[in-house]
Amino acid sequence: MKLDSSVAAVVTGGASGLGEATVRALAAQGVKVAIFDMNEQKGEAVASEVGGVFCKCNVTSEEDVDAAFAKARAAHGQERILVNCAGTGNAIKTASRDKQTGETKHFPLDSFNTIIQINLVGTFRCIAKSAKGMLDLEPLEDGERGAIVNTASVAAEDGQMGQAAYSASKGGIVGMTLPIARDLAGDGIRVNTILPGIFNTPLMQFAPPQVKDALAASVPFPKRLGNAPEYAQLALTMITNGYFNGEDVRLDGAIRMAPR
Repeated sequence: MKLDSSVAAVVTGGASGLGEATVRALAAQGVKVAIFDMNEQKGEAVASEVGGVFCKCNVTSEEDVDAAFAKARAAHGQERILVNCAGTGNAIKTASRDKQTGETKHFPLDSFNTIIQINLVGTFRCIAKSAKGMLDLEPLEDGERGAIVNTASVAAEDGQMGQAAYSASKGGIVGMTLPIARDLAGDGIRVNTILPGIFNTPLMQFAPPQVKDALAASVPFPKRLGNAPEYAQLALTMITNGYFNGEDVRLDGAIRMAPR
């Protein structure tokens, strides 16, 4: 797919981190970008900088997602590109004992479900609604109607202690990539997923320097955290390379996460 001003894109979680980098990379190619995010102040600022549109959106809400797509399409027309970066995580052991009191507890099921709803169901909700709209587009010269990129995590394959919910949600994204690609192949819509390793995103800002240094040292090569533009570069490759379809690709400096 050629990227220019004739193409519209939606990026969920586009106000910061990996999503923001992708928004900026697409906009630099002339693409009309809509940002779906909960952070209104940051989202509006990024949209203003790149000439895009901000749509406040909680991906767990059917009404929010419908309204956001309606606003984006009213501004830019039907999107040919969807990049799903909205997501979050937590760290709670499946079951544990308090060392002080001896009290036992388990992972609260509402907390587990929250992660699944945001990361997995929220991703699928946006895919389904975007793909439905793409079906009405006229195909490009090669028969392509659209391209979708999802964000999983290396935790989908080697999740650490406390990451049961996060790993399950990201593993679900990996697991549904090929079936969705097959569902949409006949209509010229490609679907791929990126599994980022440890990236220097806003979530890392609160980590002490020694923690960041230790994480960077654990990466085989290069011995540093990933940078958001590197994620965006791979996302654009998945979008522009017409033979890239149904793939889940790690972007992690060859790291394999330790148990903790």
